Amino acid sequence: MTDDDDLLRLENQLCFAMVTAARNVLAVYRPILEPLGLTHPQYLVMLALWERSPRSLGDIADALALEPASASPLVKRLEKEGLIERVRSEQDERRLDISLTDAGRALRTQALDVPRQVMQRVGLDLEAVTALREALGPFNRSLRG
Repeated sequence: MTDDDDLLRLENQLCFAMVTAARNVLAVYRPILEPLGLTHPQYLVMLALWERSPRSLGDIADALALEPASASPLVKRLEKEGLIERVRSEQDERRLDISLTDAGRALRTQALDVPRQVMQRVGLDLEAVTALREALGPFNRSLRG
């Protein structure tokens, strides 16, 4: 039986474990992404576009589990950096299609080593990273609704 006081111990809080893990992961990525000229959120946008380009802002936001209003400044910054471009959709002139530029496509080659560098820095192999990511999947999906 858990004592009520144990329920309120910092070390027993899911939120504390998650925010600490997130902060630590971002600290691992920061020096790896710096030479690419990307922040972690910008890297996530680029990953989405490397998977499929062009994409709408809403599609990118959905892929990253963000609100479009949160994704928009990331897209604008990447456009300013010359990595992506926004063009009116030929199918729907109200929609902007976000596409990679030649520089954005070229950056993918440089980014290929990012996952290996992350695994090396955290001391986990691909199997362990995959298991951890898959363990978080049901939790994240249950909260996304």
